[in-house]
Amino acid sequence: MILPRMGLGSMELSHAYGVAPSPEDGERMLRAALDDGVRLLDTATLYGGGRNEELVGRALRGRRDDAVLASKGGMAMVDGVKTIDGRPATLRAQVDASLSRLGVEHIDLYYLHRWDKSVPIAESVGALAEAVAAGKIGAIGLSEVSVARLREALEAAPIAAVQNEYSLWSRNPELGMLEATRGAGVALVAFSPVARGFLADGVTDPDALAPKDIRRAMPRFQPDHWPANAALLPEWRALAAEAGCTPAQLALAWVLSRGPHVVAIPGTTSLDHLRENQAAESLAVDSALLARAGALIDTATVSGSRYNPAQSAEVDAESFDAAA
Repeated sequence: MILPRMGLGSMELSHAYGVAPSPEDGERMLRAALDDGVRLLDTATLYGGGRNEELVGRALRGRRDDAVLASKGGMAMVDGVKTIDGRPATLRAQVDASLSRLGVEHIDLYYLHRWDKSVPIAESVGALAEAVAAGKIGAIGLSEVSVARLREALEAAPIAAVQNEYSLWSRNPELGMLEATRGAGVALVAFSPVARGFLADGVTDPDALAPKDIRRAMPRFQPDHWPANAALLPEWRALAAEAGCTPAQLALAWVLSRGPHVVAIPGTTSLDHLRENQAAESLAVDSALLARAGALIDTATVSGSRYNPAQSAEVDAESFDAAA
């Protein structure tokens, strides 16, 4: 499966970062994104407890062929609690539920959102392979997995994409996944490529974030680490100005420079920001300046882990914390 180099992560239209826009505003933005040429929409069973899939489905009504549609299962809200469940029966039911909420007969790319560590990944992937054979999904993806898990999954079924967090300040794919996906002909889909708004200059004071904003629980936005991270921003802004682009565009250009198989799916609730992000795909930024960006914002310069212990326990991806 060949994916567009840039897509739209739709999570925050329903979930996670503060107060989501109204469903009407979210649908209008998604339709405008399609009008502007966005050709990859990413959603999930988890987002908004299913409401995000419904939103994306409404936006695609009458124009299903305008986009590659990606969703995820294996992590959902169950009785108000986020639950990771990779049992084949659960995944079969979640694929059907995703199809229903989206109002489509076929989802182009369906990810295992998290590996359920109590279920061999071959069993979970096997259930998704059944959905491919039934014509319900076009291809299988994995999210937040390690190289070892990718290799186990590839023994069970073809894998089209791995979606892991990847940005200047979250480099875990460089611990093996960047090369493993390249070698296997698998797309590496980078979520949070502008560092959860940090590299878009979108967070000036974490204390001002909405009470339920998920960044409040992430160490890098907390008082022990935020001052050191915020101190990187003046030089970051200057570097973007030197490149002749916005900070968000420089962050995206860096991610896309990591290989032709790397795809970025920044999310936003703003049509202006979406257009700014999409324009990054056509930027030509000097490789020496990209290298300077990579030296300025790096694992060695950023303070704090990307996840707290509870969040880290949910993922399988390689970690610099574990490697330290």
